[in-house]
Amino acid sequence: MRIAKITATTVTTAALALGLAACGGAEAPAEPSAAASGPKYSGKELTFWRLGDSNPAAQKYTDELVAAFEQQTGAKVKVEWIPWPQVNDKFTAAAAGGTGPDVTEIGNDQVPLWQSQEALAPITDIVAAGDQAEIPKNLLGLETIDGETYAVPWGGGSRAVLYRADWFKDLKIEIPKTWDELVAAAKKIQEKKGKDVDGFAFNGGSDANHLLGSLAWTGGGEYAVKEGDKWVGKLTDPGFKTGFEQYTALVTDGLSSKSRLSQNTTEIRTRFANNKVGMYLTASWDLPGIDEDSKGKLKGDKLAFFPLPAKDGGEAQSFLGGNDIAVWGTAKEMDAAKDFVKLASGKEWGVKYATDGGLLPVYPEALAKLSEDPAQAPFAAAFAKAKAFPADPNWTEANETKAVLQNAARQVIEGKATVDEALGKANTELENILNQS
Repeated sequence: MRIAKITATTVTTAALALGLAACGGAEAPAEPSAAASGPKYSGKELTFWRLGDSNPAAQKYTDELVAAFEQQTGAKVKVEWIPWPQVNDKFTAAAAGGTGPDVTEIGNDQVPLWQSQEALAPITDIVAAGDQAEIPKNLLGLETIDGETYAVPWGGGSRAVLYRADWFKDLKIEIPKTWDELVAAAKKIQEKKGKDVDGFAFNGGSDANHLLGSLAWTGGGEYAVKEGDKWVGKLTDPGFKTGFEQYTALVTDGLSSKSRLSQNTTEIRTRFANNKVGMYLTASWDLPGIDEDSKGKLKGDKLAFFPLPAKDGGEAQSFLGGNDIAVWGTAKEMDAAKDFVKLASGKEWGVKYATDGGLLPVYPEALAKLSEDPAQAPFAAAFAKAKAFPADPNWTEANETKAVLQNAARQVIEGKATVDEALGKANTELENILNQS
């Protein structure tokens, strides 16, 4: 993911990548010394899975970090890029087949699922010492299970509204401070730019809950809460219902087309780059793709971010997202993989991963410095209020495989169910999925 100077500045984004420091292990008495035999991992090769798009800036950054690791350790690193929509299938096949990389980038909310499949190796020793010991413990909530840590936070992800600053200027639209003002801005964009333009794009794809969750949490709702050893769904509670109605109204009120109910952020980004979206919820890691898709026409002061507003003013809660780095459970080069993670998530490469990638650094000093940047202020504000999805290994099934909330929203939008009917059915389905043993 990537970072930016946004409002009146050009956004620069570099890739997230990994570097590794060599870590010495005990040598058998008969073996030559490290000085005599060369770098520790000479002749070894690691496979590293990077998630997302390999845009030119991201590729350059990854190459530099991999080169640093190879120079220090003598190992070779094979980098494989996996687009986000394919990640779940790729991980599933690797876990089922006993294959996979040595090291992988991983979304923080995915850690409980893949740990439950024994696809991640414990790396508690890494976060207990060195730079990693400075990472606030509250950022390790999804990564620490039964006393063991299975991934290191690499960069925090919060979202804000990306908008066409040039359109706002031309149409004399002020930055929305309430939900009603956002709706009014979206309608004005459509009036002037055409009905085929989404004033505010509805996200109904695999990452739909980043938008729905923000609206529901801000309304006082929750997806589910743990009571004893069971999850109890809260989708029918008034707070969640309020946010759900805001979410579906993006389409029922005409701000986004009914023909694009399943579009995800990647698809919205492409439409945005082609002048078909006025606003949508995302982060600055989308900016390089927009620059590329628009052939350089959309960048700099044509784009900017503002915090997603709450219904009656103030800032909505954001999803506590982020990317981690982890060692795959069946890593062929386990020791080298752990060294790779150690350097990559340390202060030097870890902060660079986040700040060059449009994410928020997990090290407190770097985060405080970044929050002083006006371009990053919307993300820092969102990060301060961020929440996470239910920390259960079955959440991915509910969120992506079964698309419980996405299906509920479509039922309402298409007039096949009332809000109460759709949420009642979804609540039962969510409980059944989360409470699977």
